[in-house]
Amino acid sequence: MSNLLKKVWESVSTRSNSNSSRGNANWNYAGPSHVSLSSEQNQMYSWSSTGEFDRIPMDIFMQILKLLAPKEVAMLTAVCKSWKLIVSDNRLWVSYLQNQHVPWDSIFFSEVSLRSGYPLQTYPFEMQSFMKIYGQRALSPGAVIIDGGSGYCKFGWSKFDSPSGRSATFLEFGNIESPMYSRLRHFFATIYSRMQVKSSTQPIVVSIPITQYDDTEAAKAARRQFKEAIYSALFGMNVPAVCAVSQATLALFAAKRSSGIVVNIGFHQTSVVPILHGKIMRKVGVESVGVGALKLTGFLREQMMQRNLQFDSLYTVRSLKENLCYVAVDYEAELCKDAEASYEVAAAGWFTLKQERFQTGEILFQPRIAGMRAMGLHQAVALCVEHCHAAELSADESWFKTIVLAGGSACLPGLPERLKKELHHLLAPSIADGIRVIPPPYGANSAWYGAKLLGNLSTFPNSWCITKKEFRSKARRNIVW
Repeated sequence: MSNLLKKVWESVSTRSNSNSSRGNANWNYAGPSHVSLSSEQNQMYSWSSTGEFDRIPMDIFMQILKLLAPKEVAMLTAVCKSWKLIVSDNRLWVSYLQNQHVPWDSIFFSEVSLRSGYPLQTYPFEMQSFMKIYGQRALSPGAVIIDGGSGYCKFGWSKFDSPSGRSATFLEFGNIESPMYSRLRHFFATIYSRMQVKSSTQPIVVSIPITQYDDTEAAKAARRQFKEAIYSALFGMNVPAVCAVSQATLALFAAKRSSGIVVNIGFHQTSVVPILHGKIMRKVGVESVGVGALKLTGFLREQMMQRNLQFDSLYTVRSLKENLCYVAVDYEAELCKDAEASYEVAAAGWFTLKQERFQTGEILFQPRIAGMRAMGLHQAVALCVEHCHAAELSADESWFKTIVLAGGSACLPGLPERLKKELHHLLAPSIADGIRVIPPPYGANSAWYGAKLLGNLSTFPNSWCITKKEFRSKARRNIVW
């Protein structure tokens, strides 16, 4: 490094002092516009001195610092106040954060909106020291993540880029007649065994499927009982800290939002969940549609059987659904088109589908096609939007105009466009104006990635987790997601 600095020094030593002045030098920064220097900081830079290094333009000087490892740069703060001022610059540490595996916009969202824990802060953002945030994130132990979906469970470590495996969810795990605590204990022990991790080593983030939709006292008691059974099972295994959050809330976090309506197409049914500042608005109403991924797969299976298409298992049908099916923006017009397409399923051969490709997804909007008496997805979402509008929960009405799709079947091409089109037909123009439908940001693993944001927070686990001592003292057990 000394040789590099020497060469740079020789290359700029002939420059005039006026051209190399720190006060007049500009750092050509390509990062986020919200991370910038104030006029006071610029003035402090002009007053500070790093000795002979003052003759090096600031932009070149910063590029040199970026060649060092973050730990080495942090050590430079001990040189003097001038070096500490320069090295502590937020924009320098943003560049280090941008080089991590997690996208920068996700890091910024989580450190701004989620770092304070629950309830989420609603006051204006105050600029934090990204040098401090980087150091805290580097020291964070991470967390074991278990995304307990309604059909399958994804598990892994928050430091990983993606889930490391999946299994049957804890709602279906073990003997259905055994007590909930025993089933949960068996389930979590199996996951830890597959991950080859000791339960006592790291905190855990658990996503909870949407159950007991109502805001009645009975529904509240059932949700609380289920959540406390999760805590009891995990603390009985000596897990140091537990964070249990709704699956819909985590999917919203993955989309870098803290407020909005989450449309979660689960295994058995679809939930339409209004969330404001990270809290599910059950008083507004959580809508439920009796069509889920299993119904879609079953409908496609029936259509294939009617055409005498031979297949060995539902895995083949599910693979065809995921790779060939889509949602038609205009269903009637699509019936007149040639939609034939083929796909090769591993170990099963080639299959050709025709109108089944878009008829499968159409039952989300027209359940009667599959012989079901239920309202369509667009009707449930429109009803939820109208309830949010009538409730007047926030002065900013745009919060319920952001609709985030979640779940594997929500990845069907054309679904966001079709849902937005149907909502504009159902809702009043004043309400429909500005509605955005966001596809699953991380596909079927959106909730897992939302948990990953929490597990990697600079303030984790203190801001989000409950310890065994707090659980026993009932200090934070009144939180119901």
